[in-house]
Amino acid sequence: METPPLWGGWEGLKMTTITEQGSVEISVNEKGIATIEFFHPMSNSLPGKILNKLAETITEAGKNNAIKVIVLKSKGDKAFCAGASFDELISINDLETGTKFFSGFANVINAARKCPKFIIGRVQGKAVGGGVGMASAVDFCYATKNAAVKLSELAVGIGPFVVGPAVERKIGTSAMSMLAINATEWYSAEWAKEKTLYAEIFDSVEDLDKAVEELANKLAKSNPEAMSMMKKAFWQGTDHWDTLLIERAGMSGKLVLSDFTRNAINAFKGK
Repeated sequence: METPPLWGGWEGLKMTTITEQGSVEISVNEKGIATIEFFHPMSNSLPGKILNKLAETITEAGKNNAIKVIVLKSKGDKAFCAGASFDELISINDLETGTKFFSGFANVINAARKCPKFIIGRVQGKAVGGGVGMASAVDFCYATKNAAVKLSELAVGIGPFVVGPAVERKIGTSAMSMLAINATEWYSAEWAKEKTLYAEIFDSVEDLDKAVEELANKLAKSNPEAMSMMKKAFWQGTDHWDTLLIERAGMSGKLVLSDFTRNAINAFKGK
């Protein structure tokens, strides 16, 4: 079911876009806290339709004056995000389709970057590839002790080109390089906190949700203009990402067509 744009101040709003490949849901409470939740049955992986709807939802939420702050989360209590959909990757047969698919991740990152509202990330479990990119693109991120991270792209014959700028901005070139090069290894939530991807980690989802709620309530009471100006200052120097990330999408789109990558993806799917 397609939903209309989020125009106006709709307190109590709750809308869900459902496809055969998962869903994106937004709800807005009376305090102006918007919660955007995505879901896919395969460990919250991200096919193109979900990526497009997620970018659109973040953008529209940023335009809604009733919304003061945004919480970005995924459904369930296990994986936060398994990254790209392998089924969709293996179906790519030309450069244009490949570039379009990886542009979906670029659009989500750019939507989060340009959104004038602070976005709080709520990472309850493991994050892979694009999931690490999403955790890096939010403005403040809380996680559980189970929220290990991995940039697995090189292991399937591509590279973290699209998410790379967001990850590098958040944790630095050295730490990002560690993740990208050691592509088959998980790095713990403690490591991610040490590298400032996560502001804090918690023992349970309940503790995580309590912390997210407390921060969201504080921000909902803060000066919207001040927060918007702060966010713009924090992201200074990234205006070229509109072009850069699409160029990076083309790099991944080219590599996904190679025999090496196709064989690697099929090997992963067969495990």
